[in-house]
Amino acid sequence: MTVLHIRDFEIHSGYFAPDAQQKLVAELRGILGKAPLLQPVTPRGTPMSVRMSAAGTYGWISDRKGYRYEPQHPFGTPWPQIPGVLLAMWQNLVPDARAPECCLINWYHSEAKMGMHQDKDEADLSQPVVSVSLGDEALFRMGNTTRGGKTESVWLRSGDVVVMAKAARHAYHGIDRIRPNSSTLLPKGGRINLTLRVVT
Repeated sequence: MTVLHIRDFEIHSGYFAPDAQQKLVAELRGILGKAPLLQPVTPRGTPMSVRMSAAGTYGWISDRKGYRYEPQHPFGTPWPQIPGVLLAMWQNLVPDARAPECCLINWYHSEAKMGMHQDKDEADLSQPVVSVSLGDEALFRMGNTTRGGKTESVWLRSGDVVVMAKAARHAYHGIDRIRPNSSTLLPKGGRINLTLRVVT
């Protein structure tokens, strides 16, 4: 495993070995059986290209009512627990942080993307966000704490982990595109992104 520092983003390349990735995907299948993926829309009603679910005390919701965290899946059931391997990863990489309260699960098909955005719906923005990539590679773009200006990009591969803390916690970032068929982890292709964060 190597660690890259790009701007203030910390990228742990190959944090999860292939066998650990397979075990994590198996756990995620169980989670999604209880909390199925949803097609979120923006407050304006525009469908997002990713599908979402979550694990933990809270899940992140996007619909016509706005962006927010909720303690239940829209179907009315509690979110499943965050897998222990992810909690161990969090403790290893950000040991001084509070325990994560949400693991957002995003699934990207081959044409999906995520526009440049800040993660700012949490109450305590001093706490880090830790992001795990599984499946097809994704072009991750890193910006500034304000919109515009020069950006840098890197391809995230299956098993990579990104830590966004301090200045990076407030920086704009996004996924420009997916590289189809670049991984065999997911039988039908695509990418899963897991982001752990402290909500309260």
